[in-house]
Amino acid sequence: MANLYTTALLLARITVFYNIAEGVVSVFFGAADETLSLFGFGVDSFVEVVSGVGIWHMISRMMRHPGSNPDSFERTALRITGTAFYVLAAGLVVTALINLHTGQRPENTFWGIVISLISIVTMWLLIHFKLKVGRALQSDAIIADANCTQTCLYLSFVLLISSLGYELTGIGWFDSLGAVAIAVFSYREGKEAFEKAKGKSGSCRDCHSGIQINCK
Repeated sequence: MANLYTTALLLARITVFYNIAEGVVSVFFGAADETLSLFGFGVDSFVEVVSGVGIWHMISRMMRHPGSNPDSFERTALRITGTAFYVLAAGLVVTALINLHTGQRPENTFWGIVISLISIVTMWLLIHFKLKVGRALQSDAIIADANCTQTCLYLSFVLLISSLGYELTGIGWFDSLGAVAIAVFSYREGKEAFEKAKGKSGSCRDCHSGIQINCK
């Protein structure tokens, strides 16, 4: 049992450090290539770091005190996460509309394709192993975390489609629409984070202990 919780904690740490690396690379190339969807994807990854730290803390708490309720650290992390997602969503929508109006287009979206493919593989592996550990522990919280990681997978597919669309056609609105789609996911994540901080039920809820975790 202890080994399984150690594995769950390792997966949470991998999620955090991967998102940091993904955020740095995505923001750098997104800014350099003027690719709004990639830049937004990178900022989203940084917000996910805050969410991931909350999950990391949650698993540590579960190891020390099984069945305990969320503490102030987790609720604060959720509120910070929710606010950041709202700000990101608003910024992406406004910038995307400006780009559509002015005809702004990326220099290229090659790195968006590369990063999204790496992210798809990484998220699929994280989902697989989180589900495996969660089922072995019969932990609804860890299984919910695995299921919520699917949102990262969806965001990666959005980035891949928008990047491929522009690379193949040269039509600038592919990048802007990709950014708007990321904004929609960000808004949803922000809303869910605030609901969980208030103690409301959601799709990522531990049915037995009442533990709630942030979705991605």
